[in-house]
Amino acid sequence: MCGIAGIFHLTDNAQLDPAIIANMNDKQLHRGPDAGDYFFDPGVALAHRRLSIIDLEGSPQPMLSADEQACVVFNGEIYNFKELHQELSDKGYKFNTHGDTETILNAWLEWGEDCVHKLRGMFAFAIWDRKQECLFIARDRMGIKPFFYSLLPNGEFLFGSELKVLKQHPMFDKTLRNTTIEDYFTFGYIPEPHTVYQHSFKLAPGHCMLLKKGDKTLPEPREYWDIPTQYDQELTAEEVQAELIERLKEAVDIRMVADVPLGAFLSGGVDSSGIVALMSQLQSEPVNTCAIGFDVKQFDETEYAKQVANRYKTNHREEIVGQDDFELIDQLASLYDEPYADSSAMPTFRVCELARKHVTVALSGDGGDELFAGYRRYKMHATEDKVRNMLPYSIRKPIFGPLGRLYPKLDWAPKFLRAKTTFQSMAMDTVQGYYNSISLLREDERRKLFSDEYNASLEGYSSLEVFRKYGDKVKHLDPMKIAQYIDMKTYLVGDILTKVDRASMAHSLEVRVPLLDHKFVEWAFKTPSSHNLYDGIGKYSFKHSLESHLPHDVLYRKKMGFSVPLANWFKGPLKQRLYDNLLSEQMTSSGYFNQKQLKKLIDDHVSGMRDNSAPLWTLMMFESFMRQQLA
Repeated sequence: MCGIAGIFHLTDNAQLDPAIIANMNDKQLHRGPDAGDYFFDPGVALAHRRLSIIDLEGSPQPMLSADEQACVVFNGEIYNFKELHQELSDKGYKFNTHGDTETILNAWLEWGEDCVHKLRGMFAFAIWDRKQECLFIARDRMGIKPFFYSLLPNGEFLFGSELKVLKQHPMFDKTLRNTTIEDYFTFGYIPEPHTVYQHSFKLAPGHCMLLKKGDKTLPEPREYWDIPTQYDQELTAEEVQAELIERLKEAVDIRMVADVPLGAFLSGGVDSSGIVALMSQLQSEPVNTCAIGFDVKQFDETEYAKQVANRYKTNHREEIVGQDDFELIDQLASLYDEPYADSSAMPTFRVCELARKHVTVALSGDGGDELFAGYRRYKMHATEDKVRNMLPYSIRKPIFGPLGRLYPKLDWAPKFLRAKTTFQSMAMDTVQGYYNSISLLREDERRKLFSDEYNASLEGYSSLEVFRKYGDKVKHLDPMKIAQYIDMKTYLVGDILTKVDRASMAHSLEVRVPLLDHKFVEWAFKTPSSHNLYDGIGKYSFKHSLESHLPHDVLYRKKMGFSVPLANWFKGPLKQRLYDNLLSEQMTSSGYFNQKQLKKLIDDHVSGMRDNSAPLWTLMMFESFMRQQLA
């Protein structure tokens, strides 16, 4: 796990300024405190910060191939590097190290752009090929490792593991991308491939790009892999359960190779508990586990984590976070570099902090909910779509459309009517209905929050376009699979994996994600929806497969999530901060917001009229970004 950075001039072969690339690399010291070095060629500068995991002394970066034709900077882990090492050695390639980095170099020399198909792991890398005078960049299939880039007006192509790396270049353009404000207040993050800045981008998961000397413009990134969207309706529940554990155990096993202390997060939920159970069966010594609890019972899962820890006799450590642990608010804006509104970033930061005291590598259970339909919203979406199928659109729209406008949020109503999206979603198609149900602020709420000027500047753009782009690719699937696919392309990479990468790297901790092994994903996504949502139980096939490995209470209790008590904070210790920050001169003069609506959101929450904690947190993190990042 490391940090990479680089500058590649598309047209000029002049020597690049060493001070600029040094500043870029220094900004990501936290990603790799063990070593840092540079490589220079005419018009090329590569930099690397290293967190040593495998071949601790023998794989320095940037790394030249044995014949000095190519140079690579690489962030991540290649889990099948030993097999590739043997295959490439048989073809005559020489290796001077015992790690995975040199495997990527020789794979490039042998297979060119197709080398990505050979790699199994999490990665973001850039290879400069002197002979071909080209720069090849690639990101892993699921987007576990980040890759940011920007093309400057002078022809310099910048890249790095975090946006803050790019921002160290004196010519970096901080102009905000207008439409990403709309995206952020819909999703709570900014979806790939965009960033908050107009001229900076994220290389999307499963994409690569080849830049050649002499290019006048950037080529379009090329998708080299996608989640398979043809699934096996004939796959029986018994077949799924027979294969699942063995396939997942193999994905866990290859992620337990490290020359440094290794452990796992143990939240007490199904996914992390399953990973710990399989790790315990794969090694003789106790697994190192860690958990974060809260001093508010409805947010605390540590008793379930202890059940698993006791069953497998792990070396378990836990810390309790106080309900007033909100000192990280401003630090988060610095950590994520752009607006980011997932409040669970705070306990994630704390659990990474705890883990790093004892291990350098930790396995996590991220991805299970998206892969096996574990979120409650999937159940609601499936139910809503049954109603859609019963009534044609020509009938649903005139009935539910007006009801949705009149009763968008029925706090006083019976539970089955209380979901804020029920009526509105019924008037929509599958993709729009799901989009409406997961939005932090619905379309009508955003129009009220935004100023007339900003609404007009969008020129009809809606963040629904993000979902449409992915939904159109999989419209042949059933509604729940469509929702899962969209989440894996948006929420999983933009929110969950982003959260874990920045929080872990802030503490120089490597996190590995067995459930997102691409071979496991290719198999698991074929599981029919009827096996994943069965008898009202989400993630049923996964849970049923783990019944002999985990306590019943861990498997089938109500999902809690990694939450923090925002509603209470905003009525108590953060109340004045809400008024001061959200009604500040910077916010009200930004041109984005309706000042009266900003105040109403705060007033309604503080008075107890509405729980506006989600939009208020989203606004608070945006204000913190504006104040710190644009200063």
